[in-house]
Amino acid sequence: METKQIKTGRRKTSIAQAELVKGSGKVTVNAKPLNEYFRGCPRYQDTVLAPLSEIKAEKDFDVKIKVNGGGVASQAGAIRHAIARSLAVLGEDNKKTMKKAGFLTRDPRMVERKKPGQPKARRRFQFSKR
Repeated sequence: METKQIKTGRRKTSIAQAELVKGSGKVTVNAKPLNEYFRGCPRYQDTVLAPLSEIKAEKDFDVKIKVNGGGVASQAGAIRHAIARSLAVLGEDNKKTMKKAGFLTRDPRMVERKKPGQPKARRRFQFSKR
C-alpha cells in the first residue's frame, strides 16, 4: 500500500484533486481548514467526510484538496468523489465499501443547454392565441 494518493473527482462543473497522506485527520480545502472553507455548514462538511467515516478512518489520513469550478454543493460532491477514489486504491475492502455506498460513481447530471427560440432550457415564451 502506498502512503500518498492523489485522485480526481468531478461533479457538474467542479473538479477536485484530493491528496491523501497518513496522518492525524487534518482536512484542508484550497489551503483553508474544512470548516472555514464551507463556512461552518455541517451538510457540506459531512458530504466531504462521508468516505472517511464510512471506513472509520477520520483520524488516519490528512487530506489536502484543490477544488475549482461550480458551486459549493457541487464542490463538496466532487471532493467526496476524489477522496473515495483515493481510498479505493488503498485496499480491496475499501473499494467494496466505497462502491456499495455509491461514492465511486460519478454523478452524470449536468445543466441542460439553452435551446434557441426559448428563454431558458425548458421555459417557453408566453403563448398568446389572439
